[in-house]
Amino acid sequence: MSETTLLAKLDGLENKFKEISTLITDPAVIADMKRFVKLNKEYSDLEQIMKARQEYVTMLGHIAEAKEILETESDPEMREMAKLELDELEPKIPAKEEEIKLLLIPADPEDGKNAIMEIRGGTGGDEAAIFAGDLFRMYSKYCESKGWRIEVTSFNEGTSGGYKEIIFTVTGENVYGTLKYESGVHRVQRVPATETQGRVHTSAATVAVLPEADEFDIDLKESDIRTDIFCASGHGGQSVNTTYSAIRLVHIPTGITVQCQDEKSQLKNKAKAMVELRTRIYNMEYQKYLDNIASKRKTMVSTGDRSAKIRTYNYPQGRVTDHRINLTLYNLQAIVGGDIQEIIDKLIIAENAERLKESEL
Repeated sequence: MSETTLLAKLDGLENKFKEISTLITDPAVIADMKRFVKLNKEYSDLEQIMKARQEYVTMLGHIAEAKEILETESDPEMREMAKLELDELEPKIPAKEEEIKLLLIPADPEDGKNAIMEIRGGTGGDEAAIFAGDLFRMYSKYCESKGWRIEVTSFNEGTSGGYKEIIFTVTGENVYGTLKYESGVHRVQRVPATETQGRVHTSAATVAVLPEADEFDIDLKESDIRTDIFCASGHGGQSVNTTYSAIRLVHIPTGITVQCQDEKSQLKNKAKAMVELRTRIYNMEYQKYLDNIASKRKTMVSTGDRSAKIRTYNYPQGRVTDHRINLTLYNLQAIVGGDIQEIIDKLIIAENAERLKESEL
């Protein structure tokens, strides 16, 4: 994309940005919540592009001025200053153009949403459940470092520790757009705590990351939902097995079932369960979108294919390998301690390269 074409595209978007800026102050638009939220999201995305456009235009303007000085000015000091400015700015132009091109490619519309994550112990019995617990702690520490909030919806503990299954929501800024890369099968190679012979075993856990559906994303009819109320089980003090606070919701048309027993209040459990139910129904459609992307991209680092083996944690060698981008790091303890940002950053770079390539086809 040439400099002139890029500027022309940006100028067209500037008009759209001004139009949306006016619309979001219109009382009629504000009254239509679904449209208002959509326009606000569009405004936020365009605001980033406009900021990058202004920086790009300023850089081009300074380069043009510096070139003019070199062509017309005889003063050595002025020429030296102009040359220094050119040497500083010209190498920055390609990077700024790449940044703008990426901003111009439509992002996954779900990236800015909160997420619902589920971790399930897979092959490996008790050790798989222990590993699922390790993954939950890894994500908990990572989310804490990002300032995100975690709320457990439901869990089923393993007999030797960890979780056979744990489901939780993550709330914060751009949560799904960051954590979506974690969907898939995570494999661990180590000597399990349950192993007496000291042999290395391979176990696995599956991680699914779903974008949390907003209320207006899907219209849920009360008549389509069956509500079951039962006693909570597991840890929780006196209210466990005595108070009917746990909620199970069944969406009759799809058969999707969710339950929540984390709160002592039946109303709070129902509210949490409704969020998860709405999300799971919404994700049936969203999965079609992911499948469509998967057919176009080779690396498919944010694929919804949750059966794909994406990462191996090898304890004897202290290494972690992400199979999607052939990345191997030898800092396993830091990674399982929540330091997964480097892996996510490299996955984002790989996906951005795919998106740019896709947009040029």
